[in-house]
Amino acid sequence: MVLEIDRRPLSSFGCDGVVVATPTGSTAYSFSAGGPVVWPSVEALLVVPLSAHALFARPLVVSPKSMIAVEIMERSAGSGVLWCDGRRTWELPPGARVEIKRSTFPVRLARFRQGVFTDRLVRKFSLPVVGWRGHEGGEQS
Repeated sequence: MVLEIDRRPLSSFGCDGVVVATPTGSTAYSFSAGGPVVWPSVEALLVVPLSAHALFARPLVVSPKSMIAVEIMERSAGSGVLWCDGRRTWELPPGARVEIKRSTFPVRLARFRQGVFTDRLVRKFSLPVVGWRGHEGGEQS
């Protein structure tokens, strides 16, 4: 596949796929694939190659204004599949190109439990914080 950022080629390499995520999705499939956790207040897009066969196929954090393009090379042995959050799929033949950019329309998300993102992260991943001497709620005196 060929990866482009802002209509400029960055690299071409063989891989099992690419995850493109927002900060909200950074603790899901992107994280499982080796991508970074991005705090919700950071405006960014993540590009995380899956099982890539190349030296420079590392997770990238790009501007939310960036245009990301993924193209399946014409000479690819097989086709590809575009998955949108695991719910919708499209078959992609060799030569297909997908362009991804952030929408101008924000998505409203309902949270059943408010809280500091760091605390939610600790709960979600059962992170060890034994010995922490700070104050509850993240406030320092």
